[in-house]
Amino acid sequence: MSLITEPYLAQNERWPGLGRHILAQFDAESVVVYQAYRPEIGRFAARHGYFGGGFGMGRMSWIKPNFLWMMYRSGWGVTENQEVTLAVRLRRDAFDGILRQAVHSSFDPEVYKTHESWKRAVAGSDVRLQWDPDHGPSGAPLERRAIQLGLRGDVLAGYAREWLLDVEDVSDFVAEQRANAKAPFDRLVTPREEGYPVADPDVAARLGASEAG
Repeated sequence: MSLITEPYLAQNERWPGLGRHILAQFDAESVVVYQAYRPEIGRFAARHGYFGGGFGMGRMSWIKPNFLWMMYRSGWGVTENQEVTLAVRLRRDAFDGILRQAVHSSFDPEVYKTHESWKRAVAGSDVRLQWDPDHGPSGAPLERRAIQLGLRGDVLAGYAREWLLDVEDVSDFVAEQRANAKAPFDRLVTPREEGYPVADPDVAARLGASEAG
């Protein structure tokens, strides 16, 4: 497995407890995001390095840079039709482009002056943004917020084939760690993640992201 891992407890000590944070594994060229699919779709993507087969281009597809948020949504890989966990290594410039286009899924008066201006932004973007409560390994909700990004249209087409550096099936790793996802978490190992710095302050403000650090 190509993911860099670290004991969960060590990471949890440095992660912020509050705020809206993009926790992710990234380097100068790439950002890792996670998706979970039924075997037909997930194994095709891992085998071919792009999304095809039963992958639907006509619906919104959600990506999550936070591993534990993905584990909450997929039930650590046991939820039906989410049995295959993919670690998708995405070009960092493409990820930044996705953030630039992101529009909140619901009206946020701190970002949009009116409902009408928000609706216009929604109509003009192929990327949706949600800040949801992050969750610990056992599924307990946290005060910190985690991001997920919904892709459709041209953005989804670019993601599915053009912007991918690697697609890895990490289901075996998920299965290994599933038994460790219970208190006191002293045996749990997860992908190493840090707060992702949104370089453009205007984009960070529009996203509502807290300062990375």
